[in-house]
Amino acid sequence: MTFEPTIIAFLCNWCSYAGADLAGVSRFSYPTSIRAIRVMCSGRVDPALVLEAFINGADGVFVMGCHLGDCHYLIGNFYAQRKIKMLKKLIALTGLEPERLRLEWVSASEGARFAELVKDFTNQMKALGPSPVAGEKPDPNILENLLAAKAAVEDFRLRVLVGREGEMVDEGNVYGEKVSQEEFDEIMDEAIAAEYIRNKMYIMLKKVPQSVKELSKRLNIDPRNVLRHIVILRQRGMVAMAKVEGTTPLWAALEVGGR
Repeated sequence: MTFEPTIIAFLCNWCSYAGADLAGVSRFSYPTSIRAIRVMCSGRVDPALVLEAFINGADGVFVMGCHLGDCHYLIGNFYAQRKIKMLKKLIALTGLEPERLRLEWVSASEGARFAELVKDFTNQMKALGPSPVAGEKPDPNILENLLAAKAAVEDFRLRVLVGREGEMVDEGNVYGEKVSQEEFDEIMDEAIAAEYIRNKMYIMLKKVPQSVKELSKRLNIDPRNVLRHIVILRQRGMVAMAKVEGTTPLWAALEVGGR
């Protein structure tokens, strides 16, 4: 049986959704693989919604907006670009292919381009095959990783960094100080890795109390780094010492914000 991917497409109201409409009116053929969701701006696509789509078994997620410089809200598509860049790095940590997420620009007059992009992305998803978390038996490890990634982007820390990239790199602070793009990317990469692993640890500690050594072994990271993350999670009120076995503290997750 031929695999037909399920693709969630977030389309900007002013350009790409109009381009999709033009493709239909012009009778440009393209696969029926996409499930279109109209949003007012590509910059309003929440990273948590993208990850929620993957968690629920989408094979791919396509975000389309106005061409850079043509945004109805001036800079919304620049925010979209930064969000997708961050999301791809985060998704790569989960074991899911970051190529399953794609961002493109389509104007209201580019019906043919819209159709070709949908064909191309559909073929790309067919080549990758079904998502490992789709179907009746999703990969439990990747699913858990995606849940950790979603929790990471729901927190304000990564959102603040994404929102401040332009200020830090292009505009500078009140003293005119800037960071290079390379320096910012390094800061972002460290924040992505840290927030992802902390939320992964939180999910693991919700299941059963564990020691730093056990977490280190299961996550394959240095025990000293695990302890640093535990300290930060404790400061945030997310974990607490559950008990002591011999001389070894066991840590457990606390209920936080409905998690």
